[in-house]
Amino acid sequence: MLRVCIFGGGAIGGHIAAHLARAGLCEVSVVARGQVLDAIRSRGLRVETPEADFTVPVRATDDPSELGEQDYVFLTLKAHQVDAALDRIKPLIGPHTVVLPPTTGIPYYFFHGADGAFRDRRLPRLDPGGRQWSAIPPAQVLGCVYWIGAHSIEPGVVAQDGPKAGVPIGELDGSRSARAEKLAELLSASGIASRLNDDIRAAIWVKFVNSLCWNPIAVLTLATLGQMDRAGDVVPIVERMMEEADLVASTLGLRIPQAPGKRIAMTLSAANHKMSMLQDLEQGRPLELGALEESIKAMSELAGVETPTLDQVLALAKLRAQAMSSTSAHA
Repeated sequence: MLRVCIFGGGAIGGHIAAHLARAGLCEVSVVARGQVLDAIRSRGLRVETPEADFTVPVRATDDPSELGEQDYVFLTLKAHQVDAALDRIKPLIGPHTVVLPPTTGIPYYFFHGADGAFRDRRLPRLDPGGRQWSAIPPAQVLGCVYWIGAHSIEPGVVAQDGPKAGVPIGELDGSRSARAEKLAELLSASGIASRLNDDIRAAIWVKFVNSLCWNPIAVLTLATLGQMDRAGDVVPIVERMMEEADLVASTLGLRIPQAPGKRIAMTLSAANHKMSMLQDLEQGRPLELGALEESIKAMSELAGVETPTLDQVLALAKLRAQAMSSTSAHA
């Protein structure tokens, strides 16, 4: 039986782990800490979706060395948390382990095996010293995109509040490998829609840009997607941001399958959803603004393309986050 570890027990990690555990088609474990770990150990993982509300026991630990080498490892951490966790991740990875790192920002392996002038280009701005590249060799990576609108209600309890969850995955070279097919089948059979994507690099870009544009706007407005839509003059700003980012992508040789307008409409279909960064802001957690900013800077510098609207919105969002953090510290 396949061994699958979910490294990180937040909303995305909990959602995936609970579905895998309920299906019983693999040995699933979760690496978590603090209240999340205590909750999973004492009560299991609970997931609320539009279709079901279920609780399942899941093996959970804060010591990855207890689990040993895995077949698949989902790193469901925030992008800025990965570097500090590399030593803890190491016991889970053997020579044949497949790893799925987070893709909120541009991942360190983005150009591994890419066609064209940027083939195997490393990104020191995003992976200083090549630590992630060395610890998690790109040859052992599968690209993935988490289209899961979910949030943690409390430790160990996750609610899906967006469209039905989907996790497209793919090899960076576009091939249909046995390891990718096996994982897509496992996820789909467990209730998480998954399919192979033959251009996962473009899919990662689309998800990155979605986060890059909507999350800072959510931090500035403190609004749900529906509230932004009804405001009338907010969505056009998001569209300009997406157009700037996609110009960077096309200059780098990426083929983006959908125009910004169509992607915006899909996002706005989850009208009641709060973007993850707004959830983090409200809970006083660190934001991933740095990962988003460094990612678009790394890509725009390579492309030689300016992104004025993105730069302005990110600057304002960072100031909002600093102000909120200072207010909380003095409360």
